Amino acid sequence: MKTIKVLFVAVTIAILAACSGKEAKAPVYVCEGINARTDMEELSERFRFWKSNGVVGVCMGCDDPDVIREASARAHAEGLEYHAWIGAMTRGGKPHGWYTVNRLGQPSDENPPYVPYYTTLDPADPDVREYLTGMYSEIAGLPDVDYVQLDYIRYADVILSRGLWDKYGLVMDEEYAPADYCYCNDCVAEFKELTGIDIREVEDPSKVKEWAQFRCDKVTELVNMIVDAVHAKGKKVSADVFPGPMSHAYWMVRQEWSKWNVDMLFPMNYNDFYMEGPEWLATIVKEEVGSAPEGVPVMSGLFICPDWQNKDKVVDPENSGLLPSEMETAVRGSLDNGAAGICLFTPGRMSQEHWDALAKSL
Repeated sequence: MKTIKVLFVAVTIAILAACSGKEAKAPVYVCEGINARTDMEELSERFRFWKSNGVVGVCMGCDDPDVIREASARAHAEGLEYHAWIGAMTRGGKPHGWYTVNRLGQPSDENPPYVPYYTTLDPADPDVREYLTGMYSEIAGLPDVDYVQLDYIRYADVILSRGLWDKYGLVMDEEYAPADYCYCNDCVAEFKELTGIDIREVEDPSKVKEWAQFRCDKVTELVNMIVDAVHAKGKKVSADVFPGPMSHAYWMVRQEWSKWNVDMLFPMNYNDFYMEGPEWLATIVKEEVGSAPEGVPVMSGLFICPDWQNKDKVVDPENSGLLPSEMETAVRGSLDNGAAGICLFTPGRMSQEHWDALAKSL
């Protein structure tokens, strides 16, 4: 059935292109952060520039309702779709009992792994679920918000992508206790009730498949609760996810996003993080399109190199990314394997050479 659907979409696009007399182009999205200090007139100028370069939608990172209200109205004024991009689990300043606990018994608000902002909420906690559902529902109620976009909707990385190991001085060839969540009393008790297994008594919890699935299910339950609440407001939900899901997202951050009821997926196909070249996009996107829920479009996320002429001197993947010369391989590898479009992270990293290469690729 999925093969028939893909063929139907391809034929439809070809017919539309022929009728218009122009080559059909895939939609382009961009992700960028804004805040209360953002110059809104300058933001409108950016919107116009992006639109002139083929962008159809903007994913703007901000959780201030007043800023989102104005930014989304300005995006609509320029004919752009607006995704209110908001982090879910990495939220500080909440009640102590809301946070995940690692295998060592350390709560993440007191002992965050990797970086200080990895204070991750427990997706199984009823109060966390109520809080996040309410937060996203409030944003969905803003008139010019088309989608709320879920980010960090996951556990902390129990395994970091290979390109980050050197940055943090780690060798992550297995699941290590400091980054393995959540072992709070409630999660341990619920899992024992479901399976009869006391996970705290297991020598190597990573070998217990039911335990991995339990945590994936908790994230899925939370996502689908948020989706139901946002849909009730007449709006849609998109999500930033790790690649895969089974090749990466499932075992790295407990995201089994093939079971999520979202309306659009933005897998973060950042090849340098995985020490892969741009040709990797073809392989990973093929898996993602084959895994996505029926009818849910996949927008392949591309990580752009900001200082591309000096990439050979960069050792941190978070400052690396695609060169202009790699754009066509990444874009065509994504689109030729079923991606409905692409997403640029971030447009501020795009040089004119990148924009020219993108136009050629599309």
